Amino acid sequence: MKNIRNFCIIAHIDHGKSTLADRLLQSTNTISDREMMDQVLDDMDLEREKGITIKSHAIQINYKHTDGQEYILNLIDTPGHVDFSYEVSRALAACEGCLLLVDATQGIQAQTISNLYLAIDNDLEIIPVINKIDMDGAMIEEVEDQIIDLIGCKREEILHASGRTGLGVEKVLDAIVNRIPAPTGNPDAPLQALIFDSVFNSFRGIIVYYRILNGSIKKGDNVKFVSTSQEYGADEVGILKLKMTEKNEVKCGDVGYIITGIKNAKEVKVGDTITLAANPTQEAIKGFEEVKPMVFAGIFPVNTDEFEELRDCMDKLQLNDASLTYELETSQALGFGFRCGFLGMLHMEIIQERLEREFDQTVITTVPNVSFIAYTTKDEKIIVNNPTEFPDPVKTERIEEPFIKAQIITKPEYIGNIMTLCLGKRGILINQSYLTQTRVELIFEMPLTEIVFDFYDKLKSQTRGYASFDYHPIGYRDSDIVKMDILLNGDKVDALSALIHRGRAQDFGRKLCEKLKELLPRQQFQIAIQAAIGAKVVARENISAMRKDVTAKCYGGDISRKRKLLEKQKEGKKRMRQIGNVEVPQEAFLAVLKLDD
Repeated sequence: MKNIRNFCIIAHIDHGKSTLADRLLQSTNTISDREMMDQVLDDMDLEREKGITIKSHAIQINYKHTDGQEYILNLIDTPGHVDFSYEVSRALAACEGCLLLVDATQGIQAQTISNLYLAIDNDLEIIPVINKIDMDGAMIEEVEDQIIDLIGCKREEILHASGRTGLGVEKVLDAIVNRIPAPTGNPDAPLQALIFDSVFNSFRGIIVYYRILNGSIKKGDNVKFVSTSQEYGADEVGILKLKMTEKNEVKCGDVGYIITGIKNAKEVKVGDTITLAANPTQEAIKGFEEVKPMVFAGIFPVNTDEFEELRDCMDKLQLNDASLTYELETSQALGFGFRCGFLGMLHMEIIQERLEREFDQTVITTVPNVSFIAYTTKDEKIIVNNPTEFPDPVKTERIEEPFIKAQIITKPEYIGNIMTLCLGKRGILINQSYLTQTRVELIFEMPLTEIVFDFYDKLKSQTRGYASFDYHPIGYRDSDIVKMDILLNGDKVDALSALIHRGRAQDFGRKLCEKLKELLPRQQFQIAIQAAIGAKVVARENISAMRKDVTAKCYGGDISRKRKLLEKQKEGKKRMRQIGNVEVPQEAFLAVLKLDD
């Protein structure tokens, strides 16, 4: 056990976690040159394309140290994006130390800080590494100063490396062995293992990744998952090389996998504790939480007859991604579909992409919104994930919406732009502090509703890309939220309904009506587009009728003849309007998302 080291790599997005992991694997000959490719641990096409890590990955490295001893290094690669921060915290709980990676050209950014705090909370040994030192724009000394200010280490403790060229990788491996403590645990105690990830294999069922804190696990043992109290037989246990390697026993301090033939992803929860059914542990590992979705949106098939197919695809997706939640939903405009809960906007984007790529599904996504809590006059608590669930305003006492604490790090010259943006989104400035002369940290409290749409894109364009953003939820607060309906000729289109703050409703309604006027095709009768809050109409646009020239055949002659034909047409249009339906094209649903452009 004393020759085991469990570590992970934490950094901001794009600071080179996966590239450095590639070099560590290559220099220890864990991977042959033939198998080597960029982002070798990222096995999803999407991950490679976007250049981001979506799922945690684990791999075991055998390293022969200069002191002649063999060491086992378990690397757990974590996603850097804020949507997956719970996964990151569980991956950190499975380690004793971490490499804090900072890009030499960018310096410290928002997520570097938030991931660092996570690591400190888990009492990890932190090894600071400056990456990309081979780049032309590398500011090594400045970044060193930033790291010293942040974690208070000595200058000689900071390592320099380049994931691209492999420079300094040996020193990193050496530091992992020398600085990170070996795992402590009692091999004879009852089994206690922390689940930090699970993947779905279509032949074997769900494969669970875990780290053993106490005890050991053998093939054929009966194991028990603490949070669900379910018991399973261990069909196969082993360790994680590039491919899974079967073992008869996985011992204390090690990272491994277990196959039990579980078919349902909901039974495996990240952060849960595995123990033996015959000799269970008395206490579960601290820090387990149910993953809560933050953003909700409806996903509908374009053709209503493809609904069953979409249901199958959602089931398969959920096997790979247990944090996706969905339930059935019907809409007057779009037919049958699903109400899905996501961890954040990136998560939603990834699910959409995967539906299109892996399953060939073309879907319509409705306006994303967050979950509100409504309290009725009878003191009942209703969770509202969807505009249609919104209770009657007469019976509602108050509504609470989720707030977040946003941390933005940028250059001083962009403070004004960021202030304008955040205060326009109902943000409250909490703190402003200078990290260095050229970097400033702003902390805002903001409603989650406001950042769901396009906040991140706007932040990047307002600061020319020089702003890093990180957030975490801070609970619910009272707010004046109203439901806004869109009416076409007096009929509600429920897919376009939105829950919005009263102060923004009028402006939003007006923009939406103007947008729909552009997108809806003209009919033979007049179409009235209205935005209404309850019975009060706050905005209106008319699409005029396409008029057929009925008097064309009357050349000359009496005026009363023409008038008679026009009157007849007018009557016809009136009747048509009563019975005519307005088709809403798909672009109209997508337009809601891009209102501010």
